[in-house]
Amino acid sequence: MTSELLRLREVMDKLRSPGGCPWDAEQTHQSLLKYLLEESYEFIESVENNDRQDMQEELGDLLLQVYFHSRMAEEDTNQPFNIEDVAKSVADKLIRRHPHVFAGTKVDNSQDVLENWEKQKALEKGRSSIIDGVPLAQPALPLAAKVVYRINKLNYSLPISQPIKLSDQTNQDQFGEILLGLIAQAVEKGLDPEAALRGATKSLIAQIQEHEAR
Repeated sequence: MTSELLRLREVMDKLRSPGGCPWDAEQTHQSLLKYLLEESYEFIESVENNDRQDMQEELGDLLLQVYFHSRMAEEDTNQPFNIEDVAKSVADKLIRRHPHVFAGTKVDNSQDVLENWEKQKALEKGRSSIIDGVPLAQPALPLAAKVVYRINKLNYSLPISQPIKLSDQTNQDQFGEILLGLIAQAVEKGLDPEAALRGATKSLIAQIQEHEAR
């Protein structure tokens, strides 16, 4: 049986090669970025709608982006790589970061797994700051969540203002209503929620960097 993954690679190669598709041949890593974002959001929507057919289709579109970028990377004269290199890199990474599966390390729960993952990641990347590796250009909400996650994981005791104290019984739906209410109030006052949260997160990052420089 022919692997469909190999077939996809052959299709992508033909589209990108001379005599193939003019549009595909003109694309660059930069020009395709918007499609990568769009396809990611479309897959998220299919999951939220629990639409299995759409999930399969949107995963295919995401896979296409991986193959497309990998095929273009083969053409680079300085640091070429292909889809096999991409697959090898991620497989090797999964093995390294799952020592409890592949190397006999003992863990008690998923929390231990996450802690080992973060430690191994920091070691591999040679990171000295908990901010290293956090994509600062991402939207403000996931950026803030990632920074706070890093603070909690590494036990940094930095104060974060809590004007609204959530009870132990607050569930995700209720928290969503609270967030929506805050955003509605901000809009009414002419405030930009995205810019406000990004500004607060940047201030928190500055506090982290000051803390680490001591």
